[in-house]
Amino acid sequence: MSDDGYPSDGITSISTSTVPKHQHGEETPSMNFDYLKYNFKSLSRQASHENLASLSSANAEILERRFHMPNEEGLQHLKNTSPVVSKKFHKVLIANRGEIAMRIMRTAHELGLKTVAIYAYEDRLSMHRYKADESFQIAPEGKHTPVGAYLAQDDIIDIAIRRNCDAVHPGYGFLSENADFARKVEAAGLKWVGPKPETIDALGDKVKARAVATECAVPVVPGTDGPIDKLSDAHTFCNEHGFPVIIKAAMGGGGRGMRVVRSADELDSAFERARSEALSAFGDGTVFIERFLDRPKHIEVQLLGDGQGNIIHLFERDCS
Repeated sequence: MSDDGYPSDGITSISTSTVPKHQHGEETPSMNFDYLKYNFKSLSRQASHENLASLSSANAEILERRFHMPNEEGLQHLKNTSPVVSKKFHKVLIANRGEIAMRIMRTAHELGLKTVAIYAYEDRLSMHRYKADESFQIAPEGKHTPVGAYLAQDDIIDIAIRRNCDAVHPGYGFLSENADFARKVEAAGLKWVGPKPETIDALGDKVKARAVATECAVPVVPGTDGPIDKLSDAHTFCNEHGFPVIIKAAMGGGGRGMRVVRSADELDSAFERARSEALSAFGDGTVFIERFLDRPKHIEVQLLGDGQGNIIHLFERDCS
């Protein structure tokens, strides 16, 4: 137990017989439950002006150490750009689930922001539902599949509007690389926490990303010129370039919608499975094909921008 009486691990045991039943759209303030409580103290949930100042000073020191930014300048930077200080938004809907959603909630609460969770009917007992200030079932039972609920763009935006949210954070996976969803969020008057739709269009779609790389004279492995939706096109590519190949979902990531094919006998079934999985996971069954490289090095360089013209890279990391 912590000194404020909350369990030190953030959760006690849960008995399903004690979990209250909630109807679609009913608020579930997690602080009211005895069996599930935050590890965050109330000051991080309802930050006073004094707390905001101390948080800003602490973050300014981090800026000074990491980016050699003078403390006073760092503090002013935070005042201009931080949602905690400037109050550009105060409530964010998290369009994701599970651990991803809870990590976003933790940071949001530390910044003094309120959070709204969404969940599929099948996730009604999931942890992320109870970690948020408010939580809502995306749609009535049976309207969507368990995964499809988190791809229901209009239902998700409707919840954000009805609950007076200022922003939508997509996390990663699901709709995070869907430019159309980002545009809908912005068209609804909400802040999209993520890359601009134009950036997602260019790089979130791997087919378009290949084209950008080619235009920039970056070497790429042999691949189809664009997305393919006919099995005959897959056979044509493989007959020209040989095996092994990899069928990739154009959208999303995390290895979903990918199939390695090492012979012509495997191509037909792998093509259909990749398309089906991509459609189920990302709401888009578009795929393309590349030559497959055995045991390659997968190196990423991630970029972070604050929407104020400040961009840094987070160095390279080996994701092999």
